[in-house]
Amino acid sequence: MISKDHIIKRFISYVTIDTESDPASNSTPSTEKQWDLANKLVDELKSIGMQDVTIDENAYIMATLPSNVEHDVPTIGFISHFDTSPDFTGANVKPQIIEKYDGKDIVLNEAENIVLSPDYFEDLLQYKGQTLITTDGTTLLGADDKAGICEIVSAMEYLIQHPEIKHGTIKVGFTPDEEIGRGAHKFDVEKFGADWAYTMDGSQIGELEYENFNAAGAVVTVKGKSVHPGYAKDKLVNSMYIAQEFINSLPRIETPEHTEDYQGFFHLHNINGNVEETTLKYIIRDHDKKHFDARKEVMLKLTDELNSQYGKEVIITEITDQYFNMKEKIEPVMHIVDIAEEAMKQLDIEPIIKPIRGGTDGSQLSYMGLPCPNIFAGGHNFHGRFEYVPVESIIKATQVICKIAELTAEEN
Repeated sequence: MISKDHIIKRFISYVTIDTESDPASNSTPSTEKQWDLANKLVDELKSIGMQDVTIDENAYIMATLPSNVEHDVPTIGFISHFDTSPDFTGANVKPQIIEKYDGKDIVLNEAENIVLSPDYFEDLLQYKGQTLITTDGTTLLGADDKAGICEIVSAMEYLIQHPEIKHGTIKVGFTPDEEIGRGAHKFDVEKFGADWAYTMDGSQIGELEYENFNAAGAVVTVKGKSVHPGYAKDKLVNSMYIAQEFINSLPRIETPEHTEDYQGFFHLHNINGNVEETTLKYIIRDHDKKHFDARKEVMLKLTDELNSQYGKEVIITEITDQYFNMKEKIEPVMHIVDIAEEAMKQLDIEPIIKPIRGGTDGSQLSYMGLPCPNIFAGGHNFHGRFEYVPVESIIKATQVICKIAELTAEEN
């Protein structure tokens, strides 16, 4: 049995280390403080008995648990990231442990009247009676993805301590900068040496995902002309008004707040402007590749139309692909999803197989030659003050890792 107290202690030791990543930085890792947890993880992997523990100049960590069977078994991997999102502060995290959650409001911070309520976060009710770890309302928690790291380390420790559980060679990998889209950029797939892997980076218990968005970023630059407003007739061109035309010309209901499941969207997430120049930053998302390409074409066509309307180039739109739907790379090897699904069923966990409305390191790794579905890590409400994780979910995810290793090693 995996010790609950041991899991809690390990998880808290991770989340109390600030590892927030920085999209404005060009270094890897993007913040120096990510090394604090990275170096701790290297020491911990060695201390539990992992072999070939390495950390490279970019803080990518790899380690091996050797096979304990005689027959040939595929080499599998488990991967998580140790950075936390820059969307909300991860400094001075003060976790709170809620034993035997009673299904009522949880006061995170009495002084600031910050309350985690099932009236708003209905998922809380499925964990009634369990032990929750929450924030104190002033930071995120970091279960994304330190819960995943805790699960992988704990599973490896358990397998080392229980050699009666048969498994093939297992590789583990921990990455920086996933939250800013760079987690897989410098991941050495060949060095890792796995036939396939799983990212432990999903949310609620049971999640199993092998589909994600196709993703692109768009920067729309609108050019205007500034003239003294007293003498501006037929001369001044206000870039902000043109930008408004661009915004209003895209379908208003195809935005994140109006879409779900497989529905894609345009998401305007940043505006910065004045009369002479306005910049719009969008992300474009769709599970279907044809629809994804069509969305990009809509933005480019709209740019051409407005430039034609104004008789000159007032808008420049630059679109950059970010990642693609890993479904294309997973479907030819669907047995790797089947194994994870069977592992959950044998542990009385109901698999929730659904598309990710986002991306994961696994999507990029799949296109780098390492098929990599995503498995739940247990947390909820990522990237904000209301983040929480049930300890029982961390334990279950740890058990799933062990069971996947065991099933993969079966001779049939």
